[in-house]
Amino acid sequence: MILHYKCPSCGSDMSFDSETGDLSCPSCGRHEKIENYQEELQTSSTNDVETKEYHCENCGAILLTTADTTATNCSFCGAGVVIADRLSGQLAPAKVIPFTISKEEAIDAFKKWCRKGLLTPRGFMNADRIKSITGMYVPFWLFDLNSKVQVSAECTKVRTYTQGDYIYTETKYYDAFRDINLDYVKIPVDASEKMNDELMDRLEPYPYDQLKDFKTPYLAGFLAEKYNYSDDELLPRAKDKISSYIESYISSTFAGYHSVFYKNKQIDTKNVNSNYVLLPVWMVSYDYNHSEHTFAMNGQTGKVVGKPPISMGKVAAWFSGIAAGTFFALKCVSFMLGGGFW
Repeated sequence: MILHYKCPSCGSDMSFDSETGDLSCPSCGRHEKIENYQEELQTSSTNDVETKEYHCENCGAILLTTADTTATNCSFCGAGVVIADRLSGQLAPAKVIPFTISKEEAIDAFKKWCRKGLLTPRGFMNADRIKSITGMYVPFWLFDLNSKVQVSAECTKVRTYTQGDYIYTETKYYDAFRDINLDYVKIPVDASEKMNDELMDRLEPYPYDQLKDFKTPYLAGFLAEKYNYSDDELLPRAKDKISSYIESYISSTFAGYHSVFYKNKQIDTKNVNSNYVLLPVWMVSYDYNHSEHTFAMNGQTGKVVGKPPISMGKVAAWFSGIAAGTFFALKCVSFMLGGGFW
């Protein structure tokens, strides 16, 4: 089933407006509150196939989509369409964080980011080779995790003191035990096989206070995909994301000891709750020096991540400047110590 959102006033196609958070008509300017739309997607059925043919109800054109596509634009009339049967049942997201950065604002923010590159080529810093910029909702799982930790360790405290002509070192040994209960909420893991995991991780954090109950009008005018991996499949990644924080917390509980030897450490992390959500991402394709570079922007905060090209000339000049500065500093020290310049 294809969903179009027609303006009640003039009949034009409406799309989500990131500035107001409403459905907006570009023709007459009418706005519709998304909360007014009642949808029943939870009980619908879904059919997973590699490709499926739909007809645009706006112009009648044929839309061919991959099995993962849940929202797209008609290539002929440009209308934003939402494929409702791929957002149903277990594929229905629980929450969504809507875009707050428009396409124009995303382009401006990306250009400013390019100009800040200290070691990027001048041609790249001009930011005049944007090939495409696409707003899409990326599927994520948000995990609420609980970790029960039990640690036993042998710890030491060392004291050095002087008595008479002798210096004494006193070492005290302690058997320490920790029973820790840790809760982590809203740990995000992207669930799309097409998206680069490193890029998606670096886009964090998202403002989770902006999570809204999912409604399909939020997708109108943007691309969106359904998840490729279930929460059970991604649970190991979620656990891995918090592992360093658990280790850091364990270490903090042994502060004050000079040495800590862990004799036993048991960490049991379980999934308390997981929600399927859609998070906003602007994907930027940038053509520089006959190579395509891909960048991602957080559609809520404007944070840009990616690997820009590096100017070897600027790198060489930077290191030369450091070397020259170091050499001059050493000469100044030598002069003040009576060595003079040579």
